[in-house]
Amino acid sequence: MIKGIIFDLDGTLLDSMTVWSSIDREFLIENGIADPPPEVSDIVKKMTVDESSQYFIDRFGLNCTKEYVIRRIEDMVRQRYEEQIPLKPYVTELLDYLDNRGIPYGIATATYKSLAVSALKRCKIYDRFSFLLTDIEYPAGKNFPDIFIGGAERFGAAPEDVLVAEDSLHCIETAKSAGFKVCGVYDPVAENDTCRIIELSDYYVNSLDEIMNIV
Repeated sequence: MIKGIIFDLDGTLLDSMTVWSSIDREFLIENGIADPPPEVSDIVKKMTVDESSQYFIDRFGLNCTKEYVIRRIEDMVRQRYEEQIPLKPYVTELLDYLDNRGIPYGIATATYKSLAVSALKRCKIYDRFSFLLTDIEYPAGKNFPDIFIGGAERFGAAPEDVLVAEDSLHCIETAKSAGFKVCGVYDPVAENDTCRIIELSDYYVNSLDEIMNIV
């Protein structure tokens, strides 16, 4: 029996992954890197905000502080989170379904907390979640299971009784290693990882309404 669901945000609830791919390149070009390597977004998506900012400085020899990188990238994407990025299809229908069955749900994300709050409030679903966990509360991010375990504790449930809905392979690997049930969620940006995601996940859905058949 599922006692709670921990949702990822970007690529799972928000249709935002392509934003991050373009912002990485825009930031590097702005800072003098004329032709950023195409793999850079795949590398930094596995990092916390703190780690990715230091990575940009170290790899590309940027003459700025880590704090500047963090603030600048946050500023570059802020308008899109506050005004543009949509929910993925069936988010509100799924949340209604879970509410009707008394199944609590929260969010664990590597996204800047201020941006996550802005988007969720604009989409009028912020207050529906039991919690919003980020690397502010869990600095190790999703490369370690602490953020998922923290979510389970807020439900008062063991990991094996909690479903983690994720679109990213490395996050699915982390949740599985800690004993959570995992639902892989399709997102085009993770297309190259689809086979491995399906292999690791307890369930796999192409759209969020399919989760209604799981819980």
